[in-house]
Amino acid sequence: MAIEGTLRLWAGKPDIAIEHLEAAHRLSPRARVGPSLSIIGFAHFLCRRFDEAVPKLLLAIQEDPTFTQAYRYLAACYAHMGRLDEAQDIARRLRGMTRAVVTNASYLRHAEQRELLLSGLRLAASETS
Repeated sequence: MAIEGTLRLWAGKPDIAIEHLEAAHRLSPRARVGPSLSIIGFAHFLCRRFDEAVPKLLLAIQEDPTFTQAYRYLAACYAHMGRLDEAQDIARRLRGMTRAVVTNASYLRHAEQRELLLSGLRLAASETS
């Protein structure tokens, strides 16, 4: 179910991704860590439910502080929420791990979802479009 959730997210169906991952959590409560929390956070972000995405992404980062993609989504999330200081702080932390804050988002099937992520990252990285 967790893999199905990831595939649904990449296919541009974030709500279905959340359903699959939440079902996986109900079936295996110990699997509530790392990648599945990130994917749920990503899915909420893509649905513009930023308030729901933030806690999932923070937990995902706590579980795996080396997973740079969770930082990217969190930075973009904060930026779209107007919390630019926090977005820029996350971008600085990300730069300590990798040089690329704004990366290729071609894995997202829908252009509007790619632009949502990339525009948030540009804001967080203090870049202009």
